[in-house]
Amino acid sequence: MENNKKNNPASSESKSVRKVISEYMEQRRERSYKQDEAFHKAITPDHARESEGKRETVIYRNGVDTRFLIYIIVLLCFGAVMMYSATYVSAEQKFGDGAYFFVRYVIFAIAAIAITIPFVIYARPWFWKCFGTVTYVGSAFLLLLVLLNIPGISAEFNGAQRWLDFGFITIQPSEFAKTGVVMMLAFYMAKYDKKLINDRDLKSEFKYGVFYPAFIFGFICILVMLEKHISGVMIIGMIGIALMFMGGTRQKWLFLIIGAVAAAGCLLILVSDYAQLRVNTWLNIDEVDPLGDAYQTLQGLYAIGSGGLFGVGLGNSRQKFGYIVEVQNDFVFTIICEELGFFGAALLIGLFALVVIRGFKIAARAPDKFTSLLVFGLVFKLALQVALNIAVVTNSMPNTGISLPFFSAGGTALALQIFEMGIVLSVSRFSTVKKK
Repeated sequence: MENNKKNNPASSESKSVRKVISEYMEQRRERSYKQDEAFHKAITPDHARESEGKRETVIYRNGVDTRFLIYIIVLLCFGAVMMYSATYVSAEQKFGDGAYFFVRYVIFAIAAIAITIPFVIYARPWFWKCFGTVTYVGSAFLLLLVLLNIPGISAEFNGAQRWLDFGFITIQPSEFAKTGVVMMLAFYMAKYDKKLINDRDLKSEFKYGVFYPAFIFGFICILVMLEKHISGVMIIGMIGIALMFMGGTRQKWLFLIIGAVAAAGCLLILVSDYAQLRVNTWLNIDEVDPLGDAYQTLQGLYAIGSGGLFGVGLGNSRQKFGYIVEVQNDFVFTIICEELGFFGAALLIGLFALVVIRGFKIAARAPDKFTSLLVFGLVFKLALQVALNIAVVTNSMPNTGISLPFFSAGGTALALQIFEMGIVLSVSRFSTVKKK
């Protein structure tokens, strides 16, 4: 039997295949080690290394960033309370269950946390490079499915066709596209770091520092623009420009891109009757029919104004009794202002500010450029959506349908936001701190 095994060509070939696969996997591991040198040096609680001629300490965090985690938990609890308070009237009218949106919020939050925890515990920084590519390509494919308008899959809400209905879940691909753009741009800007600026060859600099990164988010912007999703185009464009700026693209090129994005936005408004209506309503809010196009905005302002300094009390909002339509989505901040007043709204904004500041600190201490840009992009996306939502409901800009992170009722959007913060927590386990 032993002789047969030795002389068996199939057995020999099998061993050869295993050897080749083993060698290939070993090469992949070695390549990953080199790509994330900071992580592999941080295998002890306190490991010193030299970096650019300066003494630097690399700290391996046995746990995630505690402050950031606490801020996110407080936001989720605050969001759950306000979701119930703001929506129990409309939920009772539509579904016969005042806790419908609250229960849905909690279910999606728990499911997202359960999925996120393994990544937070086990995921290492280099993993997000592969995951980001998959997210970007997958979101682009889903956006194309929306544009194809496939019967039974494409879904329409409030006159806008931006969703895909798979029966057990309804998703908005543009939300996933925002995350995909952040991850893909972070990977690109880190990989071609040395080619972004080239004084000797401006053509090469333009290609690597401007054209390719602009194409990464510009392609997604075009797909979202075809859906007539103005707020989505605006957010993705601003995220792309911010990451290019932080990644190292020269400012003169950024001004060129900003001009191109602004021109595209103006063109979209000129060719879209829907966009023109929103802008006209915003500019002439006092002259537009208060029961027509300006109704939602005016009712939101009434809610904010009636809250005063301390609010009418949690659960005592009057505007949620059918005056503000779809209160569980974009205009939940107005109910917060009405029930908790100026101080409640300031507390919420301050809480978001703590999350953003702490997130930027995690980005500054990330082990490499990729993870630094990744965390910055995700936190910037959060801050941008908060700022734009508040600007919309206070009529500081046209109503474009931007949800408030952790407070609006979109289940998949909430799950995605939790997952994004999980990525930030994952990176927070590995950081570099200069030794004084």
